[in-house]
Amino acid sequence: MSADGEETVTSEGEATAVESAPEEQEQTETVEERLELKVNIENIGPCRKHVSVTVPESDIQRLRGESLDEFSEQAEVPGFRIGRVPRSLLEKRFKSELSDQVKQRVLLQSLEQMSDDNEIDPINQPDIDVESLDIPDSGDFCYEFDVEVRPDFDVPDYKGFEIDRPSGDVSDDEFEAFKAQFLESYSTPGQVERAAESGDSVVCNLKVTHGDNEIRDTEDVAIRIRPSLQFQDAEIEDFESLMTGVSAGDSRSIDVSISVQSSVVEMRGETVTITFDVTSVRAQELPELDKEFLDQFNCDSEEELNNQIRESLDRQVEYQQRQTAREQVLEKITESADWDLPESLVQQQTENALRREILEMSQAGFTREQVAARENEIRQNAIENTRQALKEHFVLDRIATKENIECGPQDIDTELMMMSIQSGEPLRRIRARMVKSGMIDNMEAQLRERKAVDFILEHASFNDVDRKPLVEESSSAVGFALCGNMTSSLIDESADE
Repeated sequence: MSADGEETVTSEGEATAVESAPEEQEQTETVEERLELKVNIENIGPCRKHVSVTVPESDIQRLRGESLDEFSEQAEVPGFRIGRVPRSLLEKRFKSELSDQVKQRVLLQSLEQMSDDNEIDPINQPDIDVESLDIPDSGDFCYEFDVEVRPDFDVPDYKGFEIDRPSGDVSDDEFEAFKAQFLESYSTPGQVERAAESGDSVVCNLKVTHGDNEIRDTEDVAIRIRPSLQFQDAEIEDFESLMTGVSAGDSRSIDVSISVQSSVVEMRGETVTITFDVTSVRAQELPELDKEFLDQFNCDSEEELNNQIRESLDRQVEYQQRQTAREQVLEKITESADWDLPESLVQQQTENALRREILEMSQAGFTREQVAARENEIRQNAIENTRQALKEHFVLDRIATKENIECGPQDIDTELMMMSIQSGEPLRRIRARMVKSGMIDNMEAQLRERKAVDFILEHASFNDVDRKPLVEESSSAVGFALCGNMTSSLIDESADE
C-alpha cells in the first residue's frame, strides 16, 4: 500500500504498492482481484453438470476484510464516531450482517469468475440452496450445485437446402368459408327454445368420473357444437353427433381416454366418463356489418373489411408455406440432433413451446377458436412436441448467434401492430395482455428463430407444389383439463365476455 493509498494487481494476482501522479489516479480503474478458485465440473446426465467450487481461506479473509471496511465507514455505534469503531467490536456487534454480506460477495464473485473461466452455458439458474451455506471462520469454503446447460453439438450445414413450397391463390370458396368463420367469432349467443343444431352453443354442467370417483364437476360451461371437442388432456372426436338434437334438461355421456402425455401421470391412458347436463341451448347471432362493427377494424365499408379478410387469408397461406418450409428445414437441421434432453427441462419448457405456436397462429390471423383448438391439441402431445421443439430451438439459436441475427423492439412493435390490425383489438390491450402473461419474451425468442429460418430459406432452392386447402374450423375447445390442474389457457377469455 502506497502513501497515496493506491493498490494495483499484478498478472499473478498479488497486490503491489505503487505510486502514481494525481492525474494517473483519476484515470485508474478499480480492478477486481481474482479468486484462486478450484473448480471441478462433471457431466451427470443429458444437459446436466455437477459443479464443485472451492474458495481458499485467503480469498475469504480478503473479502471479509473488504466487507468490514464498508461496515466501518457506515456503522453507527454509541460512544464511537463513524469510522472509528474498533474492528473487533464491529465483528461482534454485526456478526450476522457481516456473515451474510461476505457470503453474498463470495458466491457472486466465485460464480461469475467460474462462469467466465469455464465453458458452461446454463439454461436456468444454478440449483443452489443458499440458505444452507455457511462461510467458515477459518479454512476453505466449498459449495456445489447442479445446473442444466445447453447441449454441445456441431452446427449442421444449413445452406443450400432444397425445399418443397406449397403454392396457390386463395379461392372464392375459401374466402367465403373463412369470412363466415370470422364473423361467427364475433357473434353473440342468444337462448333458443329448440333442439340444438350444429354450430349452436350448449351450456352444460359437466361432470367427469373415473370408475366410482368423481374427478371434476364444473357448472355453466358453454361449448360450440362442432365435429370434435378438445380438452387440454383429451378429445371427443364425434362431439357433433353426440350433442346435435339435445334440448335444455337433456343429458349425454361419453367415455374418452386421457392423453398419454397428461401432466397427471397416473391418469395417462385412463378412460373417464364425461356427462353433459344441458341447461340451455344458444344460437349464434351474427353481427350486423354496421358502422360500429366496421369501426373495430378501421373500415368504412364491407368491401374494405373483405380486403382485410383476404389479406388475413393471404397471411394464413404464407403461414402454411412458412410452416411447411420450416418443418422441412427443422427436419434437415435436426437430423443429427441425437442428443438427449432431461425430462425436467422438457417439462419446464412445455409452456414456452406452446406459447410460440400460439403466437405464430395469432400473427397469421387465425380466429380465436382455431387457436384455442390448436392449443388443446398441442397440450395433449405436449411432452414429445416440446422435446423436438427444444432441439430445434437450440440449433436455430446457435445459427442465429453465428449469423449475428437479433430481434429488436421495432420487430416486436411491428408484430403487435399486425396482430391488432387483424383482430381489431386495440394495440395497447394486446401489449398489456402479452406483458402480463409473459408472452413478450416468447415473442422475442420466436422472432429471432423465425429470422434464422428465413436466413436458411434465403439460401435454399424451392420446388413449388400444390398446397392443401386451408383447414376448416372443425373443433371446439374448452380451456381446462378433465383431470388435474393444468395451466390455464393462454387464450384471453375476457375478450369473449
